[in-house]
Amino acid sequence: MSDKKLILVTGGAGFIGSHLCERLVQDGHKVISLDNYFTGSRENHIPGVDYREGHTKDIEKHVPETPDLIYHLGEYSRVEQSVLEPELVYDLNVIGTRAMLDFWQKRGGKFVYAGSSTKFGDGGSTRDTSPYARSKAENSELVRAQGETTSLPYSIAYFYNVYGPRERAGVYGTVIEQFKRMYLSGAPCAVVSPGTQERNFTHVSDIVDGLVLVGEQGEGDEYGIGNPKAYAIYEVAKYFGFTSDIIMFPPRPGNRMSSSLDSSKTKALGWMAKRELPAYIQAFTSEFPRGKKSDARILVFATTMHPVAGLAEEAFLQLAKVLPDVQFDVVTTRFTQEESSVFPPNMHVYRIGIGYSIDKFLLPFLGFFVGLRLTRKHRYLFVWSLMASYAALATVLIRTFTKLSTLITLADQNLDDLGFVQRFIFAHLLSAADQVYGTHGEQESAAMHASGKRLPRNSLGEGDAFANALRYAYADLVRQGI
Repeated sequence: MSDKKLILVTGGAGFIGSHLCERLVQDGHKVISLDNYFTGSRENHIPGVDYREGHTKDIEKHVPETPDLIYHLGEYSRVEQSVLEPELVYDLNVIGTRAMLDFWQKRGGKFVYAGSSTKFGDGGSTRDTSPYARSKAENSELVRAQGETTSLPYSIAYFYNVYGPRERAGVYGTVIEQFKRMYLSGAPCAVVSPGTQERNFTHVSDIVDGLVLVGEQGEGDEYGIGNPKAYAIYEVAKYFGFTSDIIMFPPRPGNRMSSSLDSSKTKALGWMAKRELPAYIQAFTSEFPRGKKSDARILVFATTMHPVAGLAEEAFLQLAKVLPDVQFDVVTTRFTQEESSVFPPNMHVYRIGIGYSIDKFLLPFLGFFVGLRLTRKHRYLFVWSLMASYAALATVLIRTFTKLSTLITLADQNLDDLGFVQRFIFAHLLSAADQVYGTHGEQESAAMHASGKRLPRNSLGEGDAFANALRYAYADLVRQGI
């Protein structure tokens, strides 16, 4: 860009947004970043950028200036996870973007929208398979319609599986960053079935090169920014050196097999992809050695297990059956005199108690000692509690004495009628865990309301990336009512 401009970047503290801000500042522009830090990080701040914290729906309050150019990157951006939290997608991608479009219409200038290649997946059939894909497709149509109606300048760019420095990990992390974390920790590699789904992995520097050109010269829709070479996910895992330690997870809703890539309009502006994924992975693995390999083994605490079972236990049993290469050591109560023989070979059940409902009160203490003995025998990726109850207390005690990372998942608990003492205990259990997840947005909102605080989202250490895939598969089974 030859002229120096005032440029607004929403999501400027995020993965792609921070790289774009860095480039724009280097080019001499004055840059404002608006980010709510939902997935953005202050560690991504670039000197010279004016950072403002806030939701895009409040754009008028946070940005009184009139930008010459707006890059709207600040939206929710995970496909499969969006199935579990559609309300959040609506808030960030629908309400927030409509406010941005109103702001653009009032202030003028050029609007560059970061569309999503998901709407082109499997010949366009994946457009409505997830809240994320649907919202992004509808937003790109709104931008185009408003631009054509008002004659305001606009461009819509479509990214294809971006990777590179500052990628996110965790539940909103990218595929390559997840693989990097599993490689470094020595954990097994989690691959979503069938593994043959292909992605056009594109380096973030190539994305930024394309965005700058589109911002300067682009007019209208259909600016694909993606590397023409596609790689299967299973193939990418092998580039990292994973072989027999690849664990195949169940297919996910919204997970497309391929995407149609048309970068002809972007190439006409002088853009081309300069960086290739295999070289990036090779440079990474050459610099960093593989972590000490860990078994795919998880210690689980459950207040009850078959034959006494609810939705949480039924979903867990199904999960164990579809993941035969993962070993689950389950510490639970007897609770009843009946026995169960429904467990698959990879599910090892250790019961405590005398066979009556009073056993649940014994689990936090007797179960703790059983779990402690197991931690001395096996190396676990993390400890998992099915629901925040007596099992969660045993899990927290294990964490205190062994420093193993802990995950608590909420399935079918009713949190509306908790008394004061119960709420106090519930809040303590949640805050003592490393991660707490509900199986849908309403459940998590109820848990935050009952505990009076945000749910912890800390790292699970060497099991973090693997736990992501496991937790999602479990949540999907609960969501389906299995």
